[in-house]
Amino acid sequence: MIKSPTALKNRSLLSLNDFSDEEMMCVVDLAIALKKRRAEGVRGDLLRRKNIALVFEKGSTRTRCSATVAALDEGGGVEYLTRSDTHFGVKESVKDTARVLGRIFDGILFRGYAQKTAEQLKQYSGVPVWNGLTDESHPTQILADLMTMKEAFGEIRGKKVVYIGDGRNNVANSLMLGCAKAGVNFFNCTPRELLPSRNMVEESIHLAALNGSTVEVGSDPAAAVEGANVIYTDVWVSMGEETKKEERLRLLAPYQVNMELAERTGNLGKDLIFMHCLPAFHDNETEASRETGAQEVTDEVFESSFSKVFDEAENRMHTIKALFVSALAE
Repeated sequence: MIKSPTALKNRSLLSLNDFSDEEMMCVVDLAIALKKRRAEGVRGDLLRRKNIALVFEKGSTRTRCSATVAALDEGGGVEYLTRSDTHFGVKESVKDTARVLGRIFDGILFRGYAQKTAEQLKQYSGVPVWNGLTDESHPTQILADLMTMKEAFGEIRGKKVVYIGDGRNNVANSLMLGCAKAGVNFFNCTPRELLPSRNMVEESIHLAALNGSTVEVGSDPAAAVEGANVIYTDVWVSMGEETKKEERLRLLAPYQVNMELAERTGNLGKDLIFMHCLPAFHDNETEASRETGAQEVTDEVFESSFSKVFDEAENRMHTIKALFVSALAE
């Protein structure tokens, strides 16, 4: 019997701060239970007659597929809407679009650019809104990351996560916040030019202290990874920053995750996993990566036995399902 936390009924998630620390981990635990049930061949009806709008300004493989299957698995329905489908923010304001969608759908998953857009959807739609990615935040990704860590280690409090790369992007910021709320030690290792905002760091340090963990920021990868249980990285050039590609490659070349760096953790072969939110530039098998080959991670690490990137990708579906169920299930 799957039990959804009643405190999350009709709740939106635009940032991890929308949930208490306990509520955040309740969603992770619910996702683990839903994953186990699915592995046993059970499909439920917790979202029966519930319809969810997927409003996407940015394309995606994992978010779109995860949300679609998450709803269908539990008897719900989805409608995928791009800007061209809705005139979203062009011929019709976000405010007006939100009021229309809220009359028709039971929930909205938004993936786009401005955090303000997600906030307006929540304010005017009258239904739960989930942030599938904005320029500022990526909370649904971090729920999947925490779930992946919990599957790998059991207890995650006190573990050490080292993020290496562009330290001020949406994944880095949300991961720092999520680890702080979960009592996981976090180190953001990034060039000085790409440091996260002081306010974000200070907020995360405060939350971590309440949960008995730490948040640190530095620029030396070899020192940062000592004792790490998780090495996490992301692409060096985020969506919308393609004009900065040469600058990013230059700044971040010393921050590539390779086997030498993994060995410096002291936990290789014992208590270490590698994570990446995908897509990853780890080889030269795509048109986009042929010019430079591996960037943020080498193929040797990406394809290693301690790489959990595809568990992490699958867990996007289970955690998004947990969000839908916790907000909409009767």
